[in-house]
Amino acid sequence: MTVTSGDQPARRIASWLRGRIADGTLAPGERVPSTRSLVREWGVAMATASRAIAMVRDEGLVVTRTGSGTVVRAVPQPSPPRSPGPARRGLTRAGIVAAGIGVADREGLEAVSMRRLSGVLEVAPMSLYHHIAGKDELEFLMLRTVFGANPLPSPAPEGWRRRLETVYRLQWRLYRRHPWLVELLPVSRPPLAPEMMMHSEWTLAALAQLSLSDEERMRAALALPSLVRGHALDVLGETRAERETGLRSEQWWRIVETEAASLVASGRFPELAGIGDAAPERTMGLGGADDVFAHALACYLDGLASRG
Repeated sequence: MTVTSGDQPARRIASWLRGRIADGTLAPGERVPSTRSLVREWGVAMATASRAIAMVRDEGLVVTRTGSGTVVRAVPQPSPPRSPGPARRGLTRAGIVAAGIGVADREGLEAVSMRRLSGVLEVAPMSLYHHIAGKDELEFLMLRTVFGANPLPSPAPEGWRRRLETVYRLQWRLYRRHPWLVELLPVSRPPLAPEMMMHSEWTLAALAQLSLSDEERMRAALALPSLVRGHALDVLGETRAERETGLRSEQWWRIVETEAASLVASGRFPELAGIGDAAPERTMGLGGADDVFAHALACYLDGLASRG
């Protein structure tokens, strides 16, 4: 994390948290003050409190767990040497990849490392390298495994629109199930994974049924995965925010609702003031992500239909 001069309040809070951890006031396993309480006690913005928590987390002093919030990291105790067991003897490439997917699903891609997986699988770290060259290959195999386990249907559905809906709804479901996937799938420099390349093949075949120039067809073939990936990146950001702050979207909106209402009531934002029952906590965050995606995809396909 890059710390700037504007982060002085966050650094002061982080220093205070370090002191409480060092003197035992906050014991291993104990939950640290929530971002909401830091906002109230220090008189700072939510973003500042979140940065302070992130600082001590990056230093390894605390860990954020889904459902438990942020707690002081326990000091690991040395364990006695283990004799080779079934997990060690039965180590396989597929097992390592499955373990990586499990860690990424629970804690994000940033938590995946060869050392971490060696602990999960109860093997020596170097033993993993007999099966996988390193983290880059591991991530590539994780990607291929997820898409390989969720292939496009055969035979393909009839009609260009149904085929495109099939491709991009499948991508969306996989992003929702495995949010970390979005970090491994840049649109401009995609990994050469056959399972993913088939999605591009279907897309181009579907677009060939429309009256598009070659240039328009290629643009649409890039715009569609970009549309899905853009929404998936927002989901990833929200997932990380929930993990780091312990606050779901609707809880965060309740915290900022007074400030938001004041801004809206200023008269500068008449359209925002007029949204009525479409409250942010019901239309934003993870709860509303599926509806937003479905709306965006339908509008884009409607636009293609008007040109075809």
